[in-house]
Amino acid sequence: MTIPITMQALDWLQLFIYYLMLSLLSVGGAIATAPDMHRYLVDEHGLLTDLQFTNSIAIAQSAPGPNVLFVALFGWNIGMNAAPAGSPMGWLLGSLGVVICMVGILLPSSTLTFVATRWAQQHREKRAVRAFKQGMAPLVVGLLCATGWVLASAHGGPLAAWPLWCVSALTAVLVWRTKLHLLWLLTVGAVLGALGVV
Repeated sequence: MTIPITMQALDWLQLFIYYLMLSLLSVGGAIATAPDMHRYLVDEHGLLTDLQFTNSIAIAQSAPGPNVLFVALFGWNIGMNAAPAGSPMGWLLGSLGVVICMVGILLPSSTLTFVATRWAQQHREKRAVRAFKQGMAPLVVGLLCATGWVLASAHGGPLAAWPLWCVSALTAVLVWRTKLHLLWLLTVGAVLGALGVV
């Protein structure tokens, strides 16, 4: 399902700049910035529907490869929404959306990671470098929790998804307290999802 939107050259440029800025916040991976993407793409600008947003994440997470692929699907859907219905321009605008979103999200963070990693490796014994690494862990966990909240909210609100929260909490405890392999937990989650429990 597509929604008709109009994208001018300035709109594409603003989308590119948005992803350039967001890239530097994607400390826990691009998925950690999904709540802000939802705010920008769905709530403020109406470039995607809630369903397109959640489906893009679900498809990308279930596919093999890096989890940043959902950003490419966002770009694809924006391009398809911008094309006239049934027009061959959909493929062209969809491809343009993929390139704009992916280059925007990957270029700054990749460059910063390359430069910072080289610097941190050379100065790994300094107290500030060790403190920075330890301080990033709670930030990443908080961003991932916010992502879970946004994804659960799309399906009748976060409180309506209480089985999902229970399974998530149990999984977190099992990962923290046992040596149970994560793939077994993912398998159980997939089975529960297929059965409609979560």
